[in-house]
Amino acid sequence: MKIIIYGSKYGTAKQYAMELSKRTNIKAKSYKDINNINEYETIIYIGALYAGGVLGMTKTFKKLNNCENKKIIIATVGLADPMEKENVIKIENSMKRQLPVDIYEKANIYHLRGGMDYSKLSFIHKIIMKLIYEKTKRLAEEKKTPEDKEMIATYKQKVNFVDFSSLENIISEINR
Repeated sequence: MKIIIYGSKYGTAKQYAMELSKRTNIKAKSYKDINNINEYETIIYIGALYAGGVLGMTKTFKKLNNCENKKIIIATVGLADPMEKENVIKIENSMKRQLPVDIYEKANIYHLRGGMDYSKLSFIHKIIMKLIYEKTKRLAEEKKTPEDKEMIATYKQKVNFVDFSSLENIISEINR
């Protein structure tokens, strides 16, 4: 049996999970609704990058008794461009802190771009984004990364980098 599990705060991880479900006919569920992860042979986890980690991932994989005979696919969803090696290193270092070594090493990991609608952020997240924006804006121009410049340019706007064609590699992995 196969399952798509997602952890989504503002919706883009859920969008990817639902689209993947549609394309593969695999049921998608929120990590909050998963009772017995051990019954699945293939586990696809799609999680939002949130507060320094992947939302719901630790809680989900803590329920897994043995990963030996499982296919594990994890896709992160965030604003950071996964084509930038530096971003991938940061994300994967964070994932290593969230997952047991055996699960991390077994997992096929992918990174997808999400989006952000500032008008939908909670009050506390708006404050955090303002602090990050102010700090980044004060950086010397030569120290600003392409991500920093993009964040400054799009601050308080709606940005959407969702690209369902990026699911093709995950679909190939599922079918392998």
